[in-house]
Amino acid sequence: MDLLLDTCAFLWLALDPDKLSPKVVEALNDTSNRRILSMASVLEIVLKYRARKLPLPRSPEEWIPSRRSYFAIAELPLSEPVIFESIHLPGLHADPFDRLIAAQARCLNGVVLTPDPRIADLGAQVCWS
Repeated sequence: MDLLLDTCAFLWLALDPDKLSPKVVEALNDTSNRRILSMASVLEIVLKYRARKLPLPRSPEEWIPSRRSYFAIAELPLSEPVIFESIHLPGLHADPFDRLIAAQARCLNGVVLTPDPRIADLGAQVCWS
């Protein structure tokens, strides 16, 4: 199964793993699942870091790849079809990063690891509790 980590799930995995639900920990520990991080999440982290709303142990260009490598998380580029899919998602949830992540999960037929129930409102499969 393709597991697409929401931005907060990636940050918690790397910085505060006790915040992850037992169900998410189980899914991440299942070696038959593929862990994936969207470049939408990378952009969100970089923008929050730049705005000084998200402190990181090192600069994002060093820290993010090191954490992806350590946790064996593949990167998922944004594609034009995913961007177009994001505008056709149901619901009124306006966060562009969440819309892109949901669209990517739908295109992959994957599952988003997120505590945010609004991602499911966008038509993506979610896993948390």
